[in-house]
Formats: sequence, structure tokens, C-alpha cells
Amino acid sequence: MLNRFSGPSPMPGEAEVKYLDGDFRVVRPGAFVRCAVTGVPIPLEELKYWSVELQEAYSSPDAVLQRHYPGRLKQA
Repeated sequence: MLNRFSGPSPMPGEAEVKYLDGDFRVVRPGAFVRCAVTGVPIPLEELKYWSVELQEAYSSPDAVLQRHYPGRLKQA
């Protein structure tokens, strides 16, 4: 997968990322991006969920559902 690397991020702080189909491209180096729903930082090496159309990242499958189907998740 492109943009994957071993070891710590070369730059601290928030990265700017272009989300592509099945991959992403780092536009501005950084250690993490923020979840568009929760605001929680997501380390780039753990980034798994994003929207190409909305160009935003998500921390979990639940965050994806909250963004795309608001009100459909049952609160525990």
C-alpha cells in the first residue's frame, strides 16, 4: 500500500491527506489525521476508514455509520 512506512512518523502533528479509492496520499506530512465524526486523532499507520467523496477520515466503522446514516446506530 502506498504511503505506508515503518518506524515513527517523520513529522509530528496533523497530516493533510488526499483520500483515494483504496489508498490515500499524504499531502502534508504529519503523524495523524482527525476523525471527522469524533475528532479523535488517528495515527496514519492505523488509518483504515475514509470517504473519497467527502475527503474525511473516520476512526471506526461506527463513526462511518454515524456520518452516513445519522440516527441509525443504537446508543449503548
